Amino acid sequence: MELIIRQAVPGDAAELLEFLRRVGAETDNLSFGAEGVPFSVEAEAEFIASQTDSQDGVMLVASLNGRIVGNASLARLSGRMSHRAEFSVAVLKEYWGRGIGGALLKSAVAIAQDIGIELIELSVRSDNERAKQLYGRAGFKRFGQHPAFFKINGDPIAFDYMCLEL
Repeated sequence: MELIIRQAVPGDAAELLEFLRRVGAETDNLSFGAEGVPFSVEAEAEFIASQTDSQDGVMLVASLNGRIVGNASLARLSGRMSHRAEFSVAVLKEYWGRGIGGALLKSAVAIAQDIGIELIELSVRSDNERAKQLYGRAGFKRFGQHPAFFKINGDPIAFDYMCLEL
């Protein structure tokens, strides 16, 4: 099986939304659950199209045998914060530990450098050691914590803030 990391295209919209629904059901590490994200296929396709040749961000997909098994996004902040970008990544649970998240991260960092991003930021569950180790190996440093970044069943979930200076 060959892993392919590539920029998402509008034709990926339906499969990407299904991927997000599935990955959201597999973990409590994301800001959404099994409901996925609240976008139509058309809205997702439009968003993906807006990322093509953008200097403000990118949506990447990781595929194995033509099936999306991971995705990542990099989004530049606006105005006086435009030297910064937010990063997020998700991989189907059955593919954890195979280097897919790291490959997506490496590709996003290269793109960030190409478009002039100086600082990549992310938020990660404070108890998600696997992800924090991945980010640490890539050079991300923890710079703070939010004690109740989101709630699951009324329980506050702490998140760490991390950044990578490019």
